Amino acid sequence: MIPYGKQCLDKSDIDAVVKALKSPFLTQGPKVLEFENALAKYCGSKYAIAVSNGTAALHLAYLVAGLKEGDEVITTPNTFVATSNMLLAVGAKPVFCDIRLDTYNIDETKIEGLINKKTKAIVPVHFAGGACEMDTILKIAKKYKLKVIEDGCHALGSVYKKKPIGGIGDMTVMSFHAVKAITTGEGGAILTNSKKSYDRLLSLRSHGIHKDKKGFNVMTEMGYNYRITDIQCALGLSQLERLPYFVEKRRVIVKKYEKLIGGIKEIILPIESENVLSGWHVYVIRTVKEKDRFPLYNFLKEKGIGVNFHYPAVYSHPYYRKNGYAKTKLKNTDLYHKTAITLPIHPLLSDKDINFIAKTLKDFFKKD
Repeated sequence: MIPYGKQCLDKSDIDAVVKALKSPFLTQGPKVLEFENALAKYCGSKYAIAVSNGTAALHLAYLVAGLKEGDEVITTPNTFVATSNMLLAVGAKPVFCDIRLDTYNIDETKIEGLINKKTKAIVPVHFAGGACEMDTILKIAKKYKLKVIEDGCHALGSVYKKKPIGGIGDMTVMSFHAVKAITTGEGGAILTNSKKSYDRLLSLRSHGIHKDKKGFNVMTEMGYNYRITDIQCALGLSQLERLPYFVEKRRVIVKKYEKLIGGIKEIILPIESENVLSGWHVYVIRTVKEKDRFPLYNFLKEKGIGVNFHYPAVYSHPYYRKNGYAKTKLKNTDLYHKTAITLPIHPLLSDKDINFIAKTLKDFFKKD
């Protein structure tokens, strides 16, 4: 089976992890801060706080943004459920905005119409690595005094108008899961330019405990154990050095896909917006006809191609249907939901794999 995503590890990664294992610190040591500083520098942000996973990063970002019971937050339904689940965790209500059918990102032209007195924040998700229209979103946020928390879990290495994703909104959340741009196994981070937010994130990451004037550990607020290990951060540092290579390799694969399957009229290929450099975390095609989607999906699977689906609309999940979103329908999202298929893309994908995937697609549609 050709996987849709896969970690890319080499000897330098293994050596870095082994060195960390032999060091005096397995956790709460110097590698964590070293990784954070390197990540902040890469993303053009003043501060980075590394945590145990991307979901923990979302949770902490929402808490630091002051989101609470009764607040509403505008976000996209085309995302992994963690984006909105953590809004529910802090008591806020996700308000789903429809997506664009060119980028599959939140439709920035429809955000303002969803704002009311309860709205406190906007959470754009840079789907597949393609950046949202942040200038417009930031302008709306400024007008209505809203926080902007970017879900950049797909977008490490992506660029919007010559600005790396990670230093644009009030906070940006990253994930280092195995299939992401770089991996720490599991892991995540929050990036911010605010010293106040940074200090609070550090507190919440580790139980809300601080040293008092006498040097004793005292808990001053409710916090969590969302710490990441030095072992993971050693791997992250090694991976971060190769991030430009990973991004370039993904971009080369996209060009090959466009050349090989761009002529199949029965499918729609993803695009890269003007002023955006995508890290191409995932590569989603759509079938022109809804009826072709599942037969094509099954055909590719049967041939050993690990196609996937990113994502069912958040509001379509049974939990959400049972908890306030039973009647939610969004035109573009629902169309996307019925036609999308994720093809494999990762740095280890070979030309042989790409050619086989292209041939299989052509075979399904009986193209020469």
